[in-house]
Amino acid sequence: MVGIRAAACERDRRGLTGLPMRLIIAGVGQKMPQWVDQGFQIFQRRMPGHLPVDLIEVPLPRRSANCDIQRLRSQEGKALIDALPQACRVIALDQRGKSRSTRQLADDLQAWQMDGRHVAFLIGGPDGLSEACLERSEQRWSLSELTLPHPLVRLVLAEQLYRAWSISVNHPYHRE
Repeated sequence: MVGIRAAACERDRRGLTGLPMRLIIAGVGQKMPQWVDQGFQIFQRRMPGHLPVDLIEVPLPRRSANCDIQRLRSQEGKALIDALPQACRVIALDQRGKSRSTRQLADDLQAWQMDGRHVAFLIGGPDGLSEACLERSEQRWSLSELTLPHPLVRLVLAEQLYRAWSISVNHPYHRE
């Protein structure tokens, strides 16, 4: 696991609670381009202390010409699920998911804060999410009908979470 608050996430995964509600972006792949890491960190730092965004990265298994894609996807899915806090709300980011507006995300964010559970967003590898991830999720969202590179999804999601928070507190970042 990486990220500014990865140690807190690890403690919570083991069942130690008492930490504030967190938004968790869990994705497959650890070696992101520098611009992805820098962009993500900008929005991660902008989030208020009572609503941190954590990043969990699981390794991308090696692929070869004759590899079993289904097996690799299952390995990735197991690693993602195992890295999550046990009782968190899980949202799978999937092309076949339901699209949401930023306003809807802001409303969701407020409701989640009232609920208090951590919220984890799952981002699959190059072949998508495993069936286990889709079954574990409470909702499936699509960020776009376009196919987005998985590193870019992290950055777009982090920005949208910040934007949703800014709407909920009438911060001037979001303009209509």
